[in-house]
Amino acid sequence: MAPQVGAHCLEKENSGRGVLLGGVAGVPPADVLILGSGVVGTNAALIALGMGANVIMAGHHLDPLRRASAQLGPHLRTVFSVPQAIETLCRRADLIIGAVLVPGAKTPKLISAAMVKAMKPGAVIVDVSIDQGGCAETSRPTTHSDPTFVVDGVVHYCVTNMRGAVSRTSTFALSSATSPFVLALAEKGLRTALTEDPHLADGLNIHDGMVTHRAVAEALNLPYVPAVQALHD
Repeated sequence: MAPQVGAHCLEKENSGRGVLLGGVAGVPPADVLILGSGVVGTNAALIALGMGANVIMAGHHLDPLRRASAQLGPHLRTVFSVPQAIETLCRRADLIIGAVLVPGAKTPKLISAAMVKAMKPGAVIVDVSIDQGGCAETSRPTTHSDPTFVVDGVVHYCVTNMRGAVSRTSTFALSSATSPFVLALAEKGLRTALTEDPHLADGLNIHDGMVTHRAVAEALNLPYVPAVQALHD
């Protein structure tokens, strides 16, 4: 969804650069930078590559970058996310898709206001991570009815709950993903289900007055208790 939104924002009438994602004869394709190598970032890269864009994915962890590269092939370029690299890539990008997620915590500000000011006029930032605060200093929440704003010539699309634009599909997808966990909780009970499934246990934030998610504990300046310990105390 994010690349399609970005392509729409790149249109000249939407204050974009009027750049095609897919190149035609004699016209270079758009440069797309994806921040984040998780599910959202990988799917965004897949769509952007399908549109013919030059795509670079930046991430903090090598294993997800390797998986994305193996899944999407040699046309996807990957880089380790360090400030100097992000600054250089932001200057070149026609479209940036912010797909950064730190579970339980605010999104780090990877794009500074100075980086935005140095970007191409009419470039676009689609900040998918806006629900967790956004990955650009210049990002602020917008709505489906008024989705964009411009800062230093750069179009920002920062709609909260972006999946709400396709609510039926999103609901089916969420239900399919969560149903096995709901059934496990119902059939086995809380302690057994979470003890047997570490991925489900990772989703536990608070139990019996104890904060069991490290990022939440750090954000609230409260003591952290591992989920396994809290469940068996």
